[in-house]
Amino acid sequence: QVQLVESGGGSAQAGESLTLSCAVSGDAYSRYCMGWFRQSPGKGREAVAIMDPDGTTRYGDPVKGRFTISSDGSETTLNLQMNRLNPEDTAMYYCAASRARTGYCSALPSYYNYWGQGTQVTVSS
Repeated sequence: QVQLVESGGGSAQAGESLTLSCAVSGDAYSRYCMGWFRQSPGKGREAVAIMDPDGTTRYGDPVKGRFTISSDGSETTLNLQMNRLNPEDTAMYYCAASRARTGYCSALPSYYNYWGQGTQVTVSS
């Protein structure tokens, strides 16, 4: 099984950028569906970005064109580059993993059974 530890959260002004990192240990994440999710107070957890085992990426509509999920190539770190941040991006961000059962990775949080502890992102206007 994998262990996930997020880092890189913090405060930013609207329009600025932040990069989140997820340190992955315990197994090679090429066997897993990997994702970044976020949750703000009073809202459900939503998918921000998903990476299939073959490297295919998908994004939630609110972040398309602004956020990029990427691998560092060594299968030890999963990054989320967040550009043009806005106050609606304020949330706790979580890294998640699920052992891949098919080539397609769901964006539903219930599909993922490994989670990091989360890192807070706060964007002010």
